[in-house]
Amino acid sequence: SSLCICPFHIFYVSTWVTLSDGTGRLYLIGTGERGNSASEKWEIMFNEELGNPFIIIHSISLMNAEEHSVTTLLLRIEKEELDMKGSGFYVSLEWVTISKKNKDTNKYEIIKHDTLRGKSVPHYAAIEPDGKGLMIVSYKSFTFVHTGQDLEENKNETMSEKIKEPLYYWQQTEDDLTVTVRLPEGSSKEDIQVQFLPEHINIVLKGQRFLEGNLYSSIDQESSTWIIKENNSLEIFLTKKNEGLTWPELVVGDKQGEFIRDSAQCAAIAERLMHLTSEELNPNPDKEKPPCNAQELEECDIFFEESSSLCRFDGSTLKTTHVVNLGSNQYLFSVIVDPKEMPCFCLRHDVDALLWQPHSSKQEDMWEHIATFNALGYVQASKRDKKFFACAPNYSYAALCECLRRVFIYRQPTPMSTVLYNRKEGRQVGQVAKQQVASLETNDPILGFQATNERLFVLTTKNLFLIKVNTE
Repeated sequence: SSLCICPFHIFYVSTWVTLSDGTGRLYLIGTGERGNSASEKWEIMFNEELGNPFIIIHSISLMNAEEHSVTTLLLRIEKEELDMKGSGFYVSLEWVTISKKNKDTNKYEIIKHDTLRGKSVPHYAAIEPDGKGLMIVSYKSFTFVHTGQDLEENKNETMSEKIKEPLYYWQQTEDDLTVTVRLPEGSSKEDIQVQFLPEHINIVLKGQRFLEGNLYSSIDQESSTWIIKENNSLEIFLTKKNEGLTWPELVVGDKQGEFIRDSAQCAAIAERLMHLTSEELNPNPDKEKPPCNAQELEECDIFFEESSSLCRFDGSTLKTTHVVNLGSNQYLFSVIVDPKEMPCFCLRHDVDALLWQPHSSKQEDMWEHIATFNALGYVQASKRDKKFFACAPNYSYAALCECLRRVFIYRQPTPMSTVLYNRKEGRQVGQVAKQQVASLETNDPILGFQATNERLFVLTTKNLFLIKVNTE
């Protein structure tokens, strides 16, 4: 199986390993303190067949009230028989928690098993350190599915195939949502019934169910209203309980409506990102890291993919609590900077690459900007054969490798020992960033790539190469 290329995952604690055998079986292995001079015997604490083949995306070890548990995130591609208009496949993310129930025995068993479904492989997916939440960066949104929901979803898919025009249109602001429904000719107020519940809506037209289902998030039912407009349409106003939360859908699983994006909202999102870039040509040359000029972008910088989203899911309610539209901020790579925290993710902002550290404990400031790689967004865009991307946990360099042979190392700017002047502007350059290229003595394809502060590890089909990057 091609999934065997990356079947296992080692914990960021030195005593546990989660392992996939590439055929659909999950193992939990107790290893003792790895790296000790005395070799300890590894012991399989859990192994179970979980269906189709999967790979392990992320795992964490938890200790609550002396009960040890392991939470892991599995990814698999599933075939969707009834999907006529899409690819015919969907992505399944399975959030599995394995726990030792009885202190007297070493037996571990699954105590929680939830599934998210989406239409694209996520760029980034990680469980929060306390196991209470999950963050995903993906091109298409993910939603939790419940047992027995599959048939309902397939029914909705076939229904939406028959409907050429959307059943309703909806818009949203940070505080509320507006739903517009075109009414049949001759409709009166008596023909319409709209029932609001905190997490549910039910619309009945002329005695027939028009739209009913669970809302994506909670609303304030007391301040939600509806009116009939002069153009024979029904307008429903819903007030969000969680102000500022962006809803990716109105009714969970319903595909009959169309979301209309407000141009003012798009402008507001762009406004929020303005502080990260600069339209002025080097406005402050004395600054340690002058920004690049957006007008100097070239053809290779254009990012064609539609925007991705960063979503945070709550583990107990299985609902989205935060949604951030990343716009054209292309996802580049992820890296573990602090083993006690979630992996960081790196996004392209204009020509630079910015590293973000998620903090699940800080509700108001959940993502912290911790490092910048100047012009890295620009230079990586021209590397058409790039396969893996990484950076050192201390941010001293970033590295990129192609499918074969070549590894590119981008070092952070360091002070110059000699005097150097910028020819265009006549100013003295205090520091310079370097790019280095390492060429491996092999033509075997590269299968793995890992960066530490001192070394790069490059795995091919036959060899493991170590490239010494930083020395004392």
